[in-house]
Amino acid sequence: MELAYYSDYAVRLVNTEQPERGGDTLTSVEAVRELFGPAQQVARRATDSDVTRLRQVRTRLRAVFEAADGGEEVLAVDLLNALMMEFPVSPQISGHEHRDTDGRPKWHLHIADHAANATAGYTATACMGLAFHLTELGVDRLGICEARPCRNAYLDTSTNRSRRYCSDRCATRANVAAYRARKRLESERTGRTADQAQAATARGER
Repeated sequence: MELAYYSDYAVRLVNTEQPERGGDTLTSVEAVRELFGPAQQVARRATDSDVTRLRQVRTRLRAVFEAADGGEEVLAVDLLNALMMEFPVSPQISGHEHRDTDGRPKWHLHIADHAANATAGYTATACMGLAFHLTELGVDRLGICEARPCRNAYLDTSTNRSRRYCSDRCATRANVAAYRARKRLESERTGRTADQAQAATARGER
């Protein structure tokens, strides 16, 4: 199993909410099932109760990303550890459904589906993936988009740890906003300089 892939479960859940925009797409059982993607077996167990439970988990996962983004490394780890203790995983070796060219099983680690409900299954998988990402790449690879009012969570996989936005769209929007702000500042400075010159000329004429 590619554990790093499952870190995206955490990102998907956190980003169902846009706190600064007042948006929330996690409002139905169908929305819960969409979060699981191809893991339909677990998703089929989703009920209305999972909407509420996953929203609570979402708040706690966002706190992990915000702590990491704010440089509070120990806090981020503590928060994630607390979630993993509450939602433990059961690793299992799998591979019967995947064969190599010689027909032998391609053994890999898989998270066994023994969760009591859809929320427990989703959270355990998301936290294990996030923990793998954090320990392999570093806490500073968990970020919150700097483009307001977005504030989406993201995982930085860049080679130089330079990512600041959740998407190219947000990066472009932030760059355009910064460019316009610089232009406004230059215009204001030019205007002040012109006013000062006019004032000086007027004083000289008097």
